[in-house]
Amino acid sequence: MTDTIQITDSHCHLDFPDFDEERDAVIDRAIEAGVTRMVTICTKLVSLAKVQEISEGRAEVFHAFGVHPMSVADHHPVTVQHLVELSKHPKFVGIGETGLDYHYTADTAEAQQASLRVHCAAAAETGLPLIIHARAADDDMARILAEEHANAPFSCVMHCFSSSAELGRAALDLGFYLSMSGIAAFPKSQDLRDIFATAPLDRILVETDSPYLAPPPHRGKRNEPAFTMHTAKVGAEVFGLDLADFAKATQDNFDRLFWKAAEWQKAQAA
Repeated sequence: MTDTIQITDSHCHLDFPDFDEERDAVIDRAIEAGVTRMVTICTKLVSLAKVQEISEGRAEVFHAFGVHPMSVADHHPVTVQHLVELSKHPKFVGIGETGLDYHYTADTAEAQQASLRVHCAAAAETGLPLIIHARAADDDMARILAEEHANAPFSCVMHCFSSSAELGRAALDLGFYLSMSGIAAFPKSQDLRDIFATAPLDRILVETDSPYLAPPPHRGKRNEPAFTMHTAKVGAEVFGLDLADFAKATQDNFDRLFWKAAEWQKAQAA
């Protein structure tokens, strides 16, 4: 056992070329910082073999796959059955990231919505959590998630949540989780911190989305999983908790939502 506060980076991109020269060192630094688990997210099928290799090579790393909404236009559509088949990998723990992004790719809104519904159905069938990317599409996002959840319930995390209070409430009302990224630690993000402060503590996760969105004091530099702890410290302040208590709550939340990762770890320890 260790006295180090432990936490999970629930969303990162370890397969990105930003980490190619020192991937193992990046993972080692995370573990040293108390970040004992990482979920590396695959956003294109062409990258899946590399992502699987990373998760298979390190006990601390799990993976998820989905077609990123900004990639829908140039990515062959995936089917529910294909996602279900991929999910049979022992370290595949989530469906996504999927979602809607009208900030850069509003011209593909219809295709994004169709892809999102496929991923919702796969999450419902597998029981694995849906991982949502939402930007500049709050109304459609809330509507589609509500429609699909009513059709076939699923669990979900709003990854890197930085949307409106209305979308946050809609997600929470469906039983979903909100994930805090480095954005929540930016000095000008008080409105976002206020949204998180109204959420139940048992629906909060933390993440880096690395290599993007490094929190202070690393803002503007390449992000990495070790920096999850900086966001967690801000999260603890938001909820008025000691870091250890906040970290423990988010660990419990991760185990509940990403149950397959928790079960894999228990099986390895047995």
